[in-house]
Amino acid sequence: MKQTYISDQDFQNINCTDQPFEIGEYENCTFRNCSFEYADLSGFSFTDCEFITSNLSMTKLVKTAFRSVYFKECKMFGLQFNECNGFGLSFTFDGCALNNAVFYTTSIKKTVFKNSKLIETDFAESDLSQSVFKNCDLSGAIFDRTNLEKADLRTSFNYSIDPSVNRLKKAKFSLSEVHGLLYKLDIEIDWN
Repeated sequence: MKQTYISDQDFQNINCTDQPFEIGEYENCTFRNCSFEYADLSGFSFTDCEFITSNLSMTKLVKTAFRSVYFKECKMFGLQFNECNGFGLSFTFDGCALNNAVFYTTSIKKTVFKNSKLIETDFAESDLSQSVFKNCDLSGAIFDRTNLEKADLRTSFNYSIDPSVNRLKKAKFSLSEVHGLLYKLDIEIDWN
């Protein structure tokens, strides 16, 4: 089955419930104020694309390819990134709400998460080495056998990361959030 190839297009104010997207390869496209909520984007390919102020919550992503994709101020609740096509998987998140998203076992080295909410997001067994978490809320995020080597979490907060089960060599943390690394020891920290 031949897939559609679409490049250099600007899509605005589209609701996939009313106007479904054609499955295919999208390159250098911008999706602005679009709603993909509960849509099925399985098998789609997005390369060098931008999603701006769009809603992708609960979108189905089986074998979906995201290559150098930029998400800005998007609502992305419950996305299963672990079901995406892993080849070339790379994206940047800026000002996004990724609550309850799943990155379980994904290899997403050097990913940038900026000014985003990652509440109860599952990063178990992921490779996040050299990733940057800038000013992110990581309340309830799951880090279990996660590779965070050389990751930068200095400006992020509300995380709980057990150093005994995660790889943290040369990772960067701020002193003000160090309790997120020590929580399991059940100790009291005097900030004076």
